[in-house]
Amino acid sequence: MDIVGTRGRSSMADLPLPLEGITVVSVEQAVAAPFASRQLADRGARVIKIERPGVGDFARGYDERVKGTSSYFAWLNRSKESLSLDLKADAAPEVLHRLLVGADVFIQNLAPGATARLGLGADALRTRYPQLVVCDLSGYGASGPYVDKKAYDLLVQCEAALLSVTGTPDAPAKAGISVADIAGGMYAFSSVLMALLHRERHGVGTAIEVSLFDALVEWMGHPLYFAMYSGEPPARTGSAHATVFPYGSFTAGDGAPVYFGIQNEREWRRFCDVVLRRPEVAADERFVTNGLRSDNRVALTEVIEAAFSATDAAEVVRLLDLAEIAHAGQNDVAGLLAHPQLAGRDRWRTVDSPGGPIAALRPPAIMHGLGERFDPIPVVGAHTDAILHELGFDADAIDAMRVDGAV
Repeated sequence: MDIVGTRGRSSMADLPLPLEGITVVSVEQAVAAPFASRQLADRGARVIKIERPGVGDFARGYDERVKGTSSYFAWLNRSKESLSLDLKADAAPEVLHRLLVGADVFIQNLAPGATARLGLGADALRTRYPQLVVCDLSGYGASGPYVDKKAYDLLVQCEAALLSVTGTPDAPAKAGISVADIAGGMYAFSSVLMALLHRERHGVGTAIEVSLFDALVEWMGHPLYFAMYSGEPPARTGSAHATVFPYGSFTAGDGAPVYFGIQNEREWRRFCDVVLRRPEVAADERFVTNGLRSDNRVALTEVIEAAFSATDAAEVVRLLDLAEIAHAGQNDVAGLLAHPQLAGRDRWRTVDSPGGPIAALRPPAIMHGLGERFDPIPVVGAHTDAILHELGFDADAIDAMRVDGAV
């Protein structure tokens, strides 16, 4: 499905972008670091993405669904410059030095210990380039017994107990998106912004360490507190909520699901009066508090679905609207692509890719009066020669690097 959006910057194109003038050098692959650096690029930072000569970021090979480009890569790598460079080549240290001496941010998510072996560890970089903000993303962090353990999104979801609270009572399930990578990437993005603000005030960069495990454990705060102080973990409840009820999917008389949630006692009474048309249910001693409703959810589900059985989903939704109860439809991805809220809020733009123009969503945060950038998704090494010339390497030096396989 093709979605046509506005090409290039948003309507505020004449104003400077918030991060114009900031240069980011990113030794990145897969999801977490590319997600963080793309947020910076969207807001105007120059992001120089260092990739392996020839093959590039291995996420380029995940699939070819976006006009020949991987769906992951298309999502995460617009508005970046691709510099192909073998970090183990003899020429690499000088290229990196010339890059970093003028850079503001260095981001990396290589395998544990890889950057230290290459002389690109945070301590070494901060000593040589005190202005630099250095951000390391890893699976489990730079200390602890898991320091050398490789981590992929599913594995971090497992270790962080997300699977124990996601799924049905019969089977755990991982989140359907790369939630550990995204969590880590977002903490990296926000931390880089804080470090740039700190540098603006105090004149020096800093080192940032983000682990996907720590990021996802933070997101597991509710289950942790629930289990720590009750002695038992929250149950897996499918689309329902472990502690709030009614909250989730209920079946109408035509067999269609209706999703809604009750957040407080005022809504509960209105729901019983307007939607169930049984105001006496609100005073039933089994259901008078959220805790009791959650404990007696099987009985309450029977009451709710008995009331819904006399009508269809459309009528239930009408009554929920009348009662001002929050509800939602169950979209599939095709439904999301055509969602009227995306169109109504002008969320789509267009960027160029190696296979031609593709749709791109605007960043979620709308900064009124400021724009966003939607430059092309690069092929591997698309900007290598231009960047090397900018760094002072002449044509003969670049040709020699290419012969040696350095770029």
